[in-house]
Amino acid sequence: MRILLIGPPGAGKGTQAVRIAAHLSIQHVSTGDLFREHIEQGTELGRNARSHLRAGLLVPDEVTIGVVEERLAHPDTGRGFLLDGFPRNRVQAEALDGILAGSKSRLDAVLGLEIPEAQVVSRIAGRRVCRRDREHIFHVDHRPPEAAGTCDVCGGELYQRDDDREATVRRRLEVYHSETAPVIDHYRVQGLVATISALGQVQEVLDRALAALGQGRMNASGTSGRRPL
Repeated sequence: MRILLIGPPGAGKGTQAVRIAAHLSIQHVSTGDLFREHIEQGTELGRNARSHLRAGLLVPDEVTIGVVEERLAHPDTGRGFLLDGFPRNRVQAEALDGILAGSKSRLDAVLGLEIPEAQVVSRIAGRRVCRRDREHIFHVDHRPPEAAGTCDVCGGELYQRDDDREATVRRRLEVYHSETAPVIDHYRVQGLVATISALGQVQEVLDRALAALGQGRMNASGTSGRRPL
């Protein structure tokens, strides 16, 4: 299967992408991971990406497309892949269509995660990260530390990242609605889109995702067709 996972920040795409890919035994292709790998390896694509990231700028479409195209050319994606973080706009979506057409393949499904904006703001703005180990993550409401401001695991200081602040989150949502959400429309007319709620426990959302992927190719109205994916 060749799947695109799409949704607003805070919808849990990264968490679900790893689990869905593992369940289906396909490659999880994350643009964030790809950028880090190219930067660490010092490739030309990595140098281009790093120069923009260091300047606080979005990586240009042509660089992002190049990174993804190079990854999809690897033999291990022949059995299928799940794209996480790409395409982010219509230009990238059209480029992906061309890349897949060049290899005589196409996407099998586009899975959209839906979540109310208020929930996105609450999830992200309430997040607190340990300065000693960024893998130690807490939430002021859903997973508060035993001692305020202190990591339960290692005793490090907990802080709010700049990009987790409410004003920043709302700006990220504006970008999503203006640039990334139209990607769903691009694929809806191709009959590929299924949408599920991203609310609930991780396993609940995963169960919904797998059920949606097993229902069949979606038609242009967003309802399930009969043909199995």
